[in-house]
Amino acid sequence: MNSPRHTVHFGHVLRSRKRCCAATVIRAACLTVVLTVMVAALTSLSAVAHGGDNAMSLTISSPAFPNGEDIPRKFTCEGPDTSPQLTWSEPPGGTKYFALLVDDPDAPVGNWNHWAIWNIPAGARGLAEGVKKLAQLPDGSAQGTNDFHKVGYNGPCPPAGKPHRYFFKLFALDAKIDLPATAGKKELEAAMKGHVLAQAEWMGRFHR
Repeated sequence: MNSPRHTVHFGHVLRSRKRCCAATVIRAACLTVVLTVMVAALTSLSAVAHGGDNAMSLTISSPAFPNGEDIPRKFTCEGPDTSPQLTWSEPPGGTKYFALLVDDPDAPVGNWNHWAIWNIPAGARGLAEGVKKLAQLPDGSAQGTNDFHKVGYNGPCPPAGKPHRYFFKLFALDAKIDLPATAGKKELEAAMKGHVLAQAEWMGRFHR
């Protein structure tokens, strides 16, 4: 028969073991929570990174002039004023159409729009030189009214002085844009909100 002294010691051991087991369970639970949070964070970062890759995957260029360099007179009001050839890369998945804006942020009156074109088919990988100045093009693309109050492209035509920058901005969209030919940059930007999957730009300069 156990003495009271042994009984008390045995009870103390049992209580100590229970406390140790409880502490182990708590540590395991905490570790599980920490690991779950870390996995969720890594998953979120991966999704953001993937979205960033899509946003950066689209590129645009022109064989008519290097990025950041002078735009030839052929594509300005001092020449035939024809639109330059543009090419772009494979867009992100889900792209249904493209849209393009050409803007001069250095104009004396503020940003000046030179071209607004939308509903360019998703299969297109560029625009040929000299796009006709029509509200509706054979491939279904639509051209709006620029700040010269004309449909289609009108090239650089700044006042004499320092060079102006002209940004050719391409947008990959997940939906078709429904706008009249009287619409311009403002209306196109509003219609594109929430539908831009990726965008890219190419810049040229011109001065007189």
